[in-house]
Amino acid sequence: MDLEAVRTFVAVADTGQFQAAGDTLAITQQAVSKRVATLERDLGARLFIRGAKGVRLSVDGQAFLPHARELLRVEDRAAASVQPTRRALRVDVLNRRIAPAGLLQAFHQQHPEIDLDVITLPVLGHGDEALAAVATGTVDLTFRALAATAGRPPARLRAGPVLHDRHQLLVGPRHPLADHRQLTLADLVDHPIWMFPMPADSEPGMYYRELADIFGLTIDVVDPNFGNEALLDEIAESHRLATLIGQGSRYLWPTSYDLRRIPIVRPTPIFPLHAVWADQNTHPALPRLLDYLRGHCQSQPSDEDLWLPSWISAAEPTPHT
Repeated sequence: MDLEAVRTFVAVADTGQFQAAGDTLAITQQAVSKRVATLERDLGARLFIRGAKGVRLSVDGQAFLPHARELLRVEDRAAASVQPTRRALRVDVLNRRIAPAGLLQAFHQQHPEIDLDVITLPVLGHGDEALAAVATGTVDLTFRALAATAGRPPARLRAGPVLHDRHQLLVGPRHPLADHRQLTLADLVDHPIWMFPMPADSEPGMYYRELADIFGLTIDVVDPNFGNEALLDEIAESHRLATLIGQGSRYLWPTSYDLRRIPIVRPTPIFPLHAVWADQNTHPALPRLLDYLRGHCQSQPSDEDLWLPSWISAAEPTPHT
């Protein structure tokens, strides 16, 4: 169906005259007549009854009018969904279970009037899909560790530190470490850590490889990957299996599993995340999100013993640039 013809039909219905509809749409009266005639032919129905003083809707026209208005509303919403200044603020949170998703949810609770489009894009390494989408304006903001650029934003992008997500060990009640209140990385050397497969050149892949190499950890890949729920099932029953999760990660499991999240200290390994956006981004809600993130930037205490990957300095993070 020709939506311009539908728009013309609605204009005629609203004004009651072909000439007035043409003035509203900035087209000639002849163009209005042609569009309406084409629409009537396509629908196989007469939409207007012509008279000396103008036109009025026929019975079919009255039936079609509310649907015509809805078609135009849908068209407007469809266009708005891809126009940066009209669509919802589009934010990539990496994974809906981890800390960035929780941070964005808190922002939404504080600013419910801002429409959000929450997406998850893969972390692929040097050809990162999310960074490319941010650079082109398809995505307004993402969270990344910026491993490939030593913590600095790539060309044409800006970044600021947001999250230092501390890692914890997740174990079941039968695991030898289950009753510890705290653990060191040295305590984990003789205990395998399960992780899902990840590309070696991805940010998580680089992080866990460096962590394992420096502290002598054994990281076993869960293959095939049946998802988080299956992993939690296995850990709950196991005498030897454990995994690492972020402090800000959200998982649900039955209380009967009795899983334990145990902090790792001296040092605490943390996965650093930056908010990344394009300098030329014009979405009207982006400055408000950036202000919120600046106010909630998680900086580590100077006296806390932390381990960060080699591409990030352990110094106090700089403000958003």
